[in-house]
Amino acid sequence: MRGTPACGPFGEGDPQLSAWTEMQSVWEQLRGKRVFITGGTGFIGCWLLEAFLWANNTFHLGASVVILTRDPEGFSRRVPHLAGESRVELLQGDVRTFAFPTKGFSLVIHAGGPGRKSLARETPLETFSTIVNGSRHVLDFALHCHAESALFVSSGAVYGRNTWQAGHLSENHFGALDPSDPLSGYAEGKRAAEFLCAAYRHAYGLDVKIARCFTFAGRYLNPAAGFAITDFVLDAVRGGPVLVRGDGTARRSYLHGADLAAWLWMILLRGLSARAYNVGSEESISIGELAHAIAEMCEPQPEVRVCTPATPGLRVECYMPSTKRAQEELGLRQTVGLADALRDTLGWLRQMQSTGRVGEQEYGQSSLSDGGSSSARRLNPEASRAGSPSTGGSPMHMTRRS
Repeated sequence: MRGTPACGPFGEGDPQLSAWTEMQSVWEQLRGKRVFITGGTGFIGCWLLEAFLWANNTFHLGASVVILTRDPEGFSRRVPHLAGESRVELLQGDVRTFAFPTKGFSLVIHAGGPGRKSLARETPLETFSTIVNGSRHVLDFALHCHAESALFVSSGAVYGRNTWQAGHLSENHFGALDPSDPLSGYAEGKRAAEFLCAAYRHAYGLDVKIARCFTFAGRYLNPAAGFAITDFVLDAVRGGPVLVRGDGTARRSYLHGADLAAWLWMILLRGLSARAYNVGSEESISIGELAHAIAEMCEPQPEVRVCTPATPGLRVECYMPSTKRAQEELGLRQTVGLADALRDTLGWLRQMQSTGRVGEQEYGQSSLSDGGSSSARRLNPEASRAGSPSTGGSPMHMTRRS
């Protein structure tokens, strides 16, 4: 590999840190706070933790975080530098039914959900009910613990399918979902959960913000998730060919996880209540171009094989956000370019491949169900089962290798 970094805790001078060093006044809002995060052991959750711990240690904030996870032991094994931090506690449970901890929390982030796209395809009813009922349970918990603010991690999937003619999707685009399609369960679940956020704001005055996440790159991506970027990288590190199973014309954009974390914390701490913000990159790249960009970072360079010829005149499917609202209202910007994001992804998945962890189904999963017994350091719920029995979920909406 050409210039692929080792993956572990961030160090001084790491280029990904620039997104966080510019936010000192924002991090100050975490001083002394307790934070509760669902989905804290997947891609989004790991990056939220990386940023939180970096800020907490750098600025001596004295903040702490509780992570809801179905598998504390697995998380501790995968990322010990995160799970082993004294300011991190792990609560084993199901996002639909977890017992409410008795201690209060200032901030709540709901980022839990299916970690693999296949789950949404194979079990659309379960996916829908998990997202909707889990979101309600988490919102009930935010009320129960008198949280100052909450963040719901939604998805750009709420916009439905899009073609190049529509360009980058803004928050005012109300989408083109087919409600009679069972495969719409994930997107419809996210839409319904966003309604719940607005309804809880209206009915109870809960200060809840919404982040519509698009596509991402960087360490902690689940190698078994079936996303185009992870499939291409794995093809490349195995020597190729890098297979593009469609015609490669679909267009995406990829935001690095460090920027993702900065944006999510900023939205939680500075965003307007019941307002949605797109989270992603505006830098467009076709799936075919992505495959070639990854191949060109490898030595020897593997072949890229596009399996389906492009059809002239066919509308190009695209999935890219307009981030004008986040830029203008919150001052957010992309700090890690695509090339650096791909290098970080290469380094991470090369490490996963070399250690034989690519096939681990446990990696990057969310807090959907109770795990087995764990010897990891965990939080004792001490709690009554307050609130309604509900569920929650949220895989990142990414794309197949088409």
